[in-house]
Amino acid sequence: MDFTDVSLTALRVFRAVAEQGTFTSAALTLGYTQSAVSRQIASIERAAGAELLERRRDGVRLTAAGRIVLRRATAVLGEIEATARELSQLPGQPGTVRLGWVPVAGAVLLPRALARLRRTDPELLVVGREGTTPTLVRALRAGSLDLALLASAPPYRPLDDEPPPLRLRTLSERSLCLAVPAGHPLARADYVDVADLRGQRWIAAPSVGEDQLMGVWPGLDERPEIVLSVRDWLAKLHLVAAGFGLTTVPALLAPAVPPGVRVLPVRGGPQELRRLSVARLPHTVGQAIERVEAALRAVAVELPSVEGGTSGEG
Repeated sequence: MDFTDVSLTALRVFRAVAEQGTFTSAALTLGYTQSAVSRQIASIERAAGAELLERRRDGVRLTAAGRIVLRRATAVLGEIEATARELSQLPGQPGTVRLGWVPVAGAVLLPRALARLRRTDPELLVVGREGTTPTLVRALRAGSLDLALLASAPPYRPLDDEPPPLRLRTLSERSLCLAVPAGHPLARADYVDVADLRGQRWIAAPSVGEDQLMGVWPGLDERPEIVLSVRDWLAKLHLVAAGFGLTTVPALLAPAVPPGVRVLPVRGGPQELRRLSVARLPHTVGQAIERVEAALRAVAVELPSVEGGTSGEG
């Protein structure tokens, strides 16, 4: 089999595996069986005459040949998808934008931005998926997303080292806050002093691929007591409302807290900032993409702050 005979399906499957990092995740994303993904990868490797993926216990890694194929596959699929988008944006045709977002953006900012677009640009279709920042960066590089809402923390290093640099625009940079049960002694004030966090009980879980505990105040000078390990932010907040412990919460989520929770700023230690940015490749252009990005920026500006604390309505 000559490589010029490789199908677009095989290229898409290969791109998905490279982007997701495992055959299983790629199969779920594509709606294929794992065996179908394996067959497509086997066919493209036969055509290339080389292994394109190094199989490891923790997933796959691109070989030198795989990096060449991914670069070219991204270009080919990008041209096909750009053609489809341009055709969709002809007069009388709705535009489509592929958007990815981190969970913190999906709770408040994304629904409000989509509601705004439904009013201002009802013909525009936004499709996409939630993911972690590293996964969404890979999706941008692979050409399967046009835009991505990404989270980062100081010192704000580049999100990857691949050329060309991603085009990033900051939507929001706000302090990390604390979610406290409304009946907790700490909820009586308008802020929490960092010294009062010693001896508290926490609802937290390890972040994906990192040792950092998501939900425990960063830099806590003691071994935290983790009473419940929960990844889903909404479940954490409901457990806080039920009085089981404290958890950290990005300020962007404050408008979505359930009844029985106070979201408070923390004072007395280093400021913990969290940034939300919208990212795309520099060559990704189009009126539909610009309109989606403009809506995201407008909504981010309108979101309320949590100075003085906010409460879930009862």
